[in-house]
Amino acid sequence: MQRSKIEYRGGAALGFRTRQLELDVTTAVGPRVVALRSTRGRAGNLFLEFPADEQRYHGYYLRGGHRLWHSPEHIVRTYQPDDAPLQVKALASGVALTQPVEAKTGLEKGIRLEFPAAGTVRVTHTLANRGLWSVSCAPWALTMLRAGGYGVLPLLPKGSHADGDLLPSYSLVPWSYTDLSLPVWDLQRDFIGIDVPKAKQAQKLGITNYPGWSAYWLDGTTFVKAAPVLPKATYPDLGSCFEVFTNGAMIEFETLGPLADIAPGRSVTHVEHWTVIDGLPKPATPAAFAKLAAKVAAWLKTLR
Repeated sequence: MQRSKIEYRGGAALGFRTRQLELDVTTAVGPRVVALRSTRGRAGNLFLEFPADEQRYHGYYLRGGHRLWHSPEHIVRTYQPDDAPLQVKALASGVALTQPVEAKTGLEKGIRLEFPAAGTVRVTHTLANRGLWSVSCAPWALTMLRAGGYGVLPLLPKGSHADGDLLPSYSLVPWSYTDLSLPVWDLQRDFIGIDVPKAKQAQKLGITNYPGWSAYWLDGTTFVKAAPVLPKATYPDLGSCFEVFTNGAMIEFETLGPLADIAPGRSVTHVEHWTVIDGLPKPATPAAFAKLAAKVAAWLKTLR
């Protein structure tokens, strides 16, 4: 892994490179992972970048890329600005970045980026309570990806009623504006596809249990994001451990940790792993999805 100091829109940032991927993260603001590229593919930066003249949204610069929030979403608490320089700690295989404490919440956000292998990024998200009272929330890891591609949300393996499978295995959680009749949603036996170019309006869907990974195909490169699903844990948003949002201009993959009462001086963590896979067909058919799922299964075994 190679590390270098770079600039992002006039502010300090860090760049990381392995044989398989490149990653850029801000240190002057954020933190925000603003770029993820395959060194072998032609897709370029898979992450969405907002324009330099982006306007604030509820007082907050989205900036694009990957960020850490706390759930449930709230118009004030969620959109606390992250415009100040970060505490930066170099690690043997990455970096740990910590924001200043949010004055209105008492929470301190941190993201730790590590490269355990050339094709893998481990992203550890931390919410620490530096305030005087407990805060009830969940870590919420959001990745904004460029438009034009196809996302997949895998479903759990099918059971058999005849063999005695009598109980449900997951719930879908729609938002008030979600319309599953729209062509953006591609409901398949083993996965739900999200055809981003067909999204003409905002759509969002959560799920309460799934195999723990999701993927986004764009120009021949597939971004894979994995996070554990903890049995019997209580998740926000009617139990959602994963959520996907698209408005046609981008797609956002969101994983969540369990809800927790974080006491003063305590913290919670939520870990994701990322990889990129080149050369696979768009996973919009059962056969193409099966090829992707086999590649992901092999990669997941390397994380154990």
